[in-house]
Amino acid sequence: MADIKAYALTLPLENMKFTQLIDSITHTIGHTLDWLLMSNVTVDITAINKIIWSDHFLIRFKLATSSPITTQTAKLNSVLISYGAGLPDLSDKIQFPSFLRTIASNESRASGVVELLLHFGWTWIGILAANNDYGLDNGRKLQGEATKYGICIDFFEMLAMQMTQKSVSHAVNVIRQSTSKVIVCLTFSAQMISLLKEISLQNITGKVWIANTSWFPSPVFSIKDLWQTLNNTLGFAIYSREMPQFTEFLYSIHPSKFADDIFMKRFWEQAFSCQWADESNSTATGKTPEGKQLCTQTEKLETLDVSAYDVINFRASYSAYNAIYAFAQSLHDLKACTAGKGPFANRSCADYPDFQPWQLLHYLRNVRTKNAAGKEVFFDKNGDVPPLTDILYWQMTSTDSSRFLKVGTHNSSAPVGQIFIINSSAIEWGPGSDKVPVSICSDPCHPGYRKSSIEGRPRCCYDCVPCSEGSITNQTDSTDCMKCPDDHWSSALRDRCIPKYIVFLSYDETLGFALAFISIFLSLNAFCVLVVFFWYRDTPVVRANNRGISYLLLVSLMLCFLCALIFIGFPMKVTCILRQIIFGVIFSLCVSCVLAKTFTVVIAFNATKPDSNLKRFVGPKLSYTVILTSTSVQVTGGVVWVSTSPPFPEHITSSAMRDIIVECNEGSIVWFYCMLAFMGLLASVSFLVSFLARKLPDSFNETKFITFSMLVFVSVWLSFIPAYLSTKGKYLVAVEIFAILSSSAGLLYCIFSPKIFIIFWRPERNTRDYMISRSKMTSKS
Repeated sequence: MADIKAYALTLPLENMKFTQLIDSITHTIGHTLDWLLMSNVTVDITAINKIIWSDHFLIRFKLATSSPITTQTAKLNSVLISYGAGLPDLSDKIQFPSFLRTIASNESRASGVVELLLHFGWTWIGILAANNDYGLDNGRKLQGEATKYGICIDFFEMLAMQMTQKSVSHAVNVIRQSTSKVIVCLTFSAQMISLLKEISLQNITGKVWIANTSWFPSPVFSIKDLWQTLNNTLGFAIYSREMPQFTEFLYSIHPSKFADDIFMKRFWEQAFSCQWADESNSTATGKTPEGKQLCTQTEKLETLDVSAYDVINFRASYSAYNAIYAFAQSLHDLKACTAGKGPFANRSCADYPDFQPWQLLHYLRNVRTKNAAGKEVFFDKNGDVPPLTDILYWQMTSTDSSRFLKVGTHNSSAPVGQIFIINSSAIEWGPGSDKVPVSICSDPCHPGYRKSSIEGRPRCCYDCVPCSEGSITNQTDSTDCMKCPDDHWSSALRDRCIPKYIVFLSYDETLGFALAFISIFLSLNAFCVLVVFFWYRDTPVVRANNRGISYLLLVSLMLCFLCALIFIGFPMKVTCILRQIIFGVIFSLCVSCVLAKTFTVVIAFNATKPDSNLKRFVGPKLSYTVILTSTSVQVTGGVVWVSTSPPFPEHITSSAMRDIIVECNEGSIVWFYCMLAFMGLLASVSFLVSFLARKLPDSFNETKFITFSMLVFVSVWLSFIPAYLSTKGKYLVAVEIFAILSSSAGLLYCIFSPKIFIIFWRPERNTRDYMISRSKMTSKS
């Protein structure tokens, strides 16, 4: 259908009653306006220019939406009420002071389309726009509005008013290669026919078409070859309501009633695919020589599909209907004016019927009435009606029928929450299917992933990149990953933050249980040795080298093993303070006992020499002095340490770690290493003295055993230092416990195993006679 540029309806108002005017409207609109939309008629602008203001007042209706015709017509020296011109510029009352319209302005059309796209989640669209002011202006607005809300444009194709085969082929190739499933058409339906036919021939389906108001109604939907292509078309249409008795009137139209109507016979032929009989084509078979059926006037309009004869969607008709009501009510108000109470100078009224156009315009601007459908009709300060449009859905219901279905409305002046209303459940996207077509450039990034833009592509096209450890996304299509709080960590799917595991050396885990078991086992060993020594306390093996010191050494070793238990379990302030202090004091006691035993052996041997000055040191006094002094130094250091920088429990919650490490902070690392250094000094002195005395003629060779035990002790603690510095968390505690247990076990087994062996397996050596004979043999050698 050729584009309808303009149409003017002249109604003489003189001596016409209000009810007669409404009746005339119903017949005129139903018979002429609606069917003019379905006809291949173009009325030139010169036809409108011939309609001038004369003795009969005119109301002029404009269907055109292209700016050259609409703006020129709107500037005519007359009152114009348009039912088809949606250009936003016509709201400018400086340029068009006498222009009013009963159709919503296109100003909010772009926001309506964007609302529709966002509602269905369509963020990847193509745009076909008419290559004129309408297409350029609306396309630019749609692009800006879409970009604002994150919708990307796959293609923007301008269509010429007269499409050539080359331009059609180019447009079809663009559509075929496009990955978008939604195409917004800012064109006249007539422009699209040749393009749609080519798309249908090439079997390009699965597209959702979003049409503008010029498509509803449109003869494009009556072409059945295009139904498969156009199936599932959504669009915005001029708002309408049911007009009482209008449907009945449309079905009553018949060529016999309107014999002089130049369009009637042509419409009848197109609607029923028949031809009127005349002398050239009349035959006895009821068909033309070409085989076409002759029109019989018995055809029924009720049998026509809605796509061919729409008696439901009164779009332009309803707007014209409202225009006539507004005009008639204004004329009625003008005529009913009471002298002395009028709106003009000196409270005068207009002189009816010889009033001026500006006087009628005053009443039109202030009119507020209800039409027969109960809908209020009025104009705002810009001469516009409320920006209300219907959202229509066209669907092919079968191979021979289709339907238009109103599924929503868009009213940009409505309160928030009521601007865009749509009933999605009323739409069937396929046979019995309510699955909404998907039109996106990239699949959504699920929780746990973030969007990463692709260079050179629109922002709707992206890659999905998993969040790094410690970061999450809990929403679809997140642009950034959120870091978890310090006390939380990301789940395996990176979709939520979970509390971090609290890590410490626990009795419940294998490592902690094993160390605790070994600690108790070794302490029992030390206790058993102590019991054996006490039971055999009068034997030479036990009495040698001061049995009191041996008892003290065994007790200190037993405590060394048990002090490892303080390191296991959840670190608390008390345990953090006690464990290092107790460890340092007990170990100092233990090593000082070994040192005292070494001194005892050396002094006892050298005191037997004539004129030796060491005789006065023989006895237990020196040994206990060494033990007390060494232990006191360590106790003093521990007290100062606790007083100045006491150890305390610390939670290490670094964001780069999946666990919260709970450990004891030593408070002052200097005091910690001073404690180790003092124990190292005692051990080194003991090792050195025992090493020098290893060849002394001791009956039981205890200095050799002490030398070996000190070698084990020093080796363990020298290995401990680098291991301690390179380990964190519960393994650091495990390293220290291991050093405590292994060094203590070295002392226990190296020193006391030979004595236990003699007591139980070589009792003959545990006698005074054997010891004396052994000493004599050693002296001779």
